[in-house]
Amino acid sequence: MNESKRYDCSRGCTVERAESGEVECNYRQGCCKLEVYDWLQGVNQEQYKDYFEVRFKNTRKGIYRNGSGQSVKTGDLVIVEAANGHDLGIVTLEGPIVGRQMKCKRINPETFEFKRIYRKAKLFDIERWQEAIAREHETMIRSRQIAAELGLEMKIGDVEFQGDGTKAIFYYIADGRVDFRQLIKVFAEEFRIRIEMKQIGARQEAGLIGGLGVCGRELCCSNYISSFQSITTSAARCQDLSLNPQKLAGQCGKLKCCLNYETAAYMDAQSRIPKVHNPLEFQDGLAYLMKTDILREIMYFSYDPQSLANLYPLYAEDVWDIIRMNRNGEKPESLKRDAEPVAPEFVTAVGDDAINRFDEARKRKKKNKSRSGNGEQKPAENNGEKRQGGHRNHKGGNRNGGNRRGDRPKKDAPSE
Repeated sequence: MNESKRYDCSRGCTVERAESGEVECNYRQGCCKLEVYDWLQGVNQEQYKDYFEVRFKNTRKGIYRNGSGQSVKTGDLVIVEAANGHDLGIVTLEGPIVGRQMKCKRINPETFEFKRIYRKAKLFDIERWQEAIAREHETMIRSRQIAAELGLEMKIGDVEFQGDGTKAIFYYIADGRVDFRQLIKVFAEEFRIRIEMKQIGARQEAGLIGGLGVCGRELCCSNYISSFQSITTSAARCQDLSLNPQKLAGQCGKLKCCLNYETAAYMDAQSRIPKVHNPLEFQDGLAYLMKTDILREIMYFSYDPQSLANLYPLYAEDVWDIIRMNRNGEKPESLKRDAEPVAPEFVTAVGDDAINRFDEARKRKKKNKSRSGNGEQKPAENNGEKRQGGHRNHKGGNRNGGNRRGDRPKKDAPSE
């Protein structure tokens, strides 16, 4: 990669300085936080031709109306209206997909007051924007030092400068209410800009930073989640998960957002599974509930409550029938007649982590040893005689035809 070219992952664009000295910024689709795929690209709707989604740093973005009269398309750098001054952003969506985003955000285009797009960004606008971006990291480090000197119980997670460099947004995290009036005065004297303090949560901070989850995919809070719902340990109990804080917590230190994804499916399945508080009565003994497969709606019973050796599976519907029979004083003949005992399965999501993954390799080694010890060296000797000169290659091998210990014998070379 060229040294003059760098990738701004927080804004989703590449910044490159040409040989003439001009700064060029190119939008890279698919590399932004909270990005929306334009699956309606190419569909023309006059209703939304003047509305565009403009993206700023990390997860901050908004919908703006084009009042400049210039032709604007996806990937253009534009100057937009701000509360004080103006800001610079990248156009990421256009056309009817913007109308879909309005519905998701519950924005009525007839009553909502949209901020305007003034014009396309010029060269001096981009240079000023890049100068402001270069100050963000140093400002964040210095602001953390000032907050620590003042003894405030807060953490400044990120700093975002406005496009014109006259204002900065400080994102901070705090457990309680923080009186930062003195802090704002010190910031204004130190940085000579307008200050805006914005409190965020731990999940929002993880979305700003980004990263990969334990599933190997991008963090959901950084990918598509914009509104965070409350998550409790009852969601883990409903899915029969281990209440291990290290496994249930995400990178933000809170419970994982994905715990809520399948909670509704588990609750629906559990509504069809009976709650067995007492053992089932059969003519040959009592059957105790040992475990339940919630999604498959299968319940496993055993005659021995202290052992998992012999488990008998029953569907939830059959368990309902047996419970009704027991209430009426009836007892089925035997659980063994309806189902065969099954051994407990040890199944992992990744096949490489199976506890019996080395068994087959050991069996192969034993078979190869028995073959080599039962006089199977003759094919190797005959093989050497068929070759020209009858010489064997002893480099990196043993006397048994040059094969390593435990490997299969090589096929005979074609005779000339």
